[in-house]
Amino acid sequence: MLHKTRGIVLNYIKYGESSVIVHIYTEQFGIQSYIENGVRKQKAKNKIALFQPLTLLDLVVYKKSTGGINRISEMKCLNPYRSIPYEIVKSTIGIFLAEVLSSILRGEEEENPGMFEFIQHSLLYFDNKKDNYYNFHLQFLNDLSGYLGFAAASAEEVLAELKPYYPSRIDVMVEAKLDELIASNLGTGLKLTGSERRTILQLLIQFYQIHSHSLKDIKSLKVLHEVLS
Repeated sequence: MLHKTRGIVLNYIKYGESSVIVHIYTEQFGIQSYIENGVRKQKAKNKIALFQPLTLLDLVVYKKSTGGINRISEMKCLNPYRSIPYEIVKSTIGIFLAEVLSSILRGEEEENPGMFEFIQHSLLYFDNKKDNYYNFHLQFLNDLSGYLGFAAASAEEVLAELKPYYPSRIDVMVEAKLDELIASNLGTGLKLTGSERRTILQLLIQFYQIHSHSLKDIKSLKVLHEVLS
């Protein structure tokens, strides 16, 4: 049966000589896997660029009742990005977020329109933002935790859960900035030093790992630190 849905590309893997299996977070069905044949050929109908991480797609897809890998009938780019693929800081943050989303959404196979709308809105906001976006990934992870069901009300709550990992006291300024982050939203201008940003990201990742065991080592984290340093 065919269904129309919006989707957010998370990643793809090569399959055979010219095909790919692409993982997409869809509005109607949550995380789904689709096989696209011949997309890596030079004269392919659908270009591989449509499967770059975080691409927003308008889709017509097949959905088998038995689950497994499905197929895409039609697709087009829903909102072409103006800056995320072309600016090094934004593209690096995007790759990091795509990797995190690929892990934590792995078991989300049901529709969650609120979370889908949040992710899409946040990405479009990020793409259009011209400055002061170095902390976007922190604000995104903080807000996303609410949709995943484990949002913290304060820095004190986060640090209490992370106490086994941080036996010594976190710097008072970092704790205050974490409190400020938790109380903020995407439109809030949060001022952080590179060191504060790195420490808070580490805290957020470990907080996520406590609540989502599917989030393991993040390969893009080292590059993200280098770009934002």
